[in-house]
Amino acid sequence: MKEVEVLGQSMGKAAGLPTLQKGFCLVLTILIVTHITSQSTIAQVKNYDDGWQNDIQVSGGRTILVEEISATWCVSCADIDPYLQQVADAHGSRISIVTYHPADGEDAFQPEAAKQRIDRMRLVHENIGATPTFVVESGQLRIGPDSWPDVQKDILMEETNRQSASQLSYTISQNGTTYNAKINPLSLVDTEYNTQLTFMLMVHEKAVPDGYINPGEAYRDRVVVATASCELQSNSLTNIGFTNSSANNCDDDFSVYFTTDGKFSLVLIHEATNEVVESDTGRASTLGVVEFAYRDIELTSEVNILPYIFFTMISIGVIWVIYDKKYS
Repeated sequence: MKEVEVLGQSMGKAAGLPTLQKGFCLVLTILIVTHITSQSTIAQVKNYDDGWQNDIQVSGGRTILVEEISATWCVSCADIDPYLQQVADAHGSRISIVTYHPADGEDAFQPEAAKQRIDRMRLVHENIGATPTFVVESGQLRIGPDSWPDVQKDILMEETNRQSASQLSYTISQNGTTYNAKINPLSLVDTEYNTQLTFMLMVHEKAVPDGYINPGEAYRDRVVVATASCELQSNSLTNIGFTNSSANNCDDDFSVYFTTDGKFSLVLIHEATNEVVESDTGRASTLGVVEFAYRDIELTSEVNILPYIFFTMISIGVIWVIYDKKYS
């Protein structure tokens, strides 16, 4: 972007400034770049109250996957859960937070699809299981609500280090309470190992049944209830929880079908197969992620304070220049 090029030139000119002024320029540049990029990062969310009119094409790929292990009986999980949706909306399409409920005999949901994804996480983190646990792109375990600042750092680090991402796209259509999502032409990152495309279905406002320990609200969000994977090398399918899945060629016509009468999110992931991750855990992070959400938008005007920081830094800079000219 032209704005970033100009900033780069300005930073070059700043090379001759004193150390403290260089530091200011660096901080200001980071803030401006973050502000610029955040403007083009819009969550692919359709407001549930608006209803469904036409087929929707979903495209992207640079989204960062944040995996959470939660439980309906977990007190600290119940405390943080209502705020995570606002966090996701504040980040826009930068992140996708998916939540797995374990098959522990006590959780109210225990979806088989979540068990499959937790088993995949255990290929990297053998002792994973505490709730809540957050993992950004198969990185370090972040345990407990107090670990969220570390999660934010992991997200920023992953965005900084990511060189490329698969460009993913699918079209989702509705017929009553039945939905169908089908792959559109893709541009996938080339790899030396076998990969797969994975659809993941999350249900929002999923009611907690009576008879289970529930220290929180009457429902939970982002509950993963279905996954379907298509292995690109063999075009073989694995489906857990979707009504149906089909594919002649994974990257051409991979489709999933599901039924729901409520709010949901559908995530498409390009990732290494489980067999590859088992042999090399360094390849566990995603190659591309895109999410579509059909739900209420939880973003409030209080979430984005970046403009205030931005203009504060500009004001400090102006005062600094005036002071420098006066006393140099």
